[in-house]
Amino acid sequence: MNPPGTTARTATTVRALVGLHRPLVLTALLCAAALLVTVPGVFLDGRTVGGDPAWLKPTKFALSIAVYNVTLAWLLSLLTKWRRTGWWLGTVVAAMVTGELVAITLQAVRGTSSHFNNSTAFDGAVYSLMAVMIATVWVATLAIGAILLTQRLGDRSVDAAVRAAVAIALAGMAVAFLMTSPTAEQMVTLGGGGSSDVIGAHTVGMADGGPGLPLVGWSTVAGDLRVAHFVGLHGLQVIILFAFLLTSLAGRYPRLADDAVRTRLVLVASGSYAGWLALLTWQALRGQSVVAPDALTLGAAAAVAAGTAAGVWWALRRRREHV
Repeated sequence: MNPPGTTARTATTVRALVGLHRPLVLTALLCAAALLVTVPGVFLDGRTVGGDPAWLKPTKFALSIAVYNVTLAWLLSLLTKWRRTGWWLGTVVAAMVTGELVAITLQAVRGTSSHFNNSTAFDGAVYSLMAVMIATVWVATLAIGAILLTQRLGDRSVDAAVRAAVAIALAGMAVAFLMTSPTAEQMVTLGGGGSSDVIGAHTVGMADGGPGLPLVGWSTVAGDLRVAHFVGLHGLQVIILFAFLLTSLAGRYPRLADDAVRTRLVLVASGSYAGWLALLTWQALRGQSVVAPDALTLGAAAAVAAGTAAGVWWALRRRREHV
């Protein structure tokens, strides 16, 4: 039995969320409802698609879309200028990601893949429509980022975090476009006048469907662009949450009370995050699994880590005060 007042507080929280941006938040709630079906489906439906449970992809997309939409709704609620334009852009995003989730779920119900599927005219049309929808989301997010650049949203550290986070998310989304190009084998088939049931791939160096990590399915034997795509897309949350963490710690650690210090730390974190995103993309394009880095990849990772450490020292150092 719920404690007294719990239901009322929950309803108040939901109303507050919906008030941020109704279409985006309602889509997020739709995704939450979809998870009630897709998560059990992962365990109860024995069918597989590309080596993964048929319901794994709609589960991952529903969760990712929900988090992305709530974050975007919050960002749009901060606008002081161009609010109506921002609202319409958010509405476009909500419509497109809803269509994306519907298409992915439809293909899961049919027991076939949603991405790169060119096996029938219908499957090819679904995939082409999904490509248009996700490209529209990218353009709308880019426009929202441009609007965010024109105004102050809080202190300098929060402003820096929001702008860097949107840029990183756009880069992470753009990694998905690399997956749509035909692989070398597919190019040979298409170049010879043949047809291919699959055009594009998540992995580099091997066909999709090989051994993968639990839950996420990222390849353990080849490069996988989904790693960089995931990391980049959710930089939108990580960088902004980092800025708020610094603000919450300002009362406990006097050094963080200085907004300039927090801003420098946010810039360092953003640069480091972008460095890891670039490294993961480069590693995947070289056909190397994220769990099997070679010496070159480890060297690059050490360089990013060293640069991050140097950046933190620079951000926290005390400047000399001249009398």
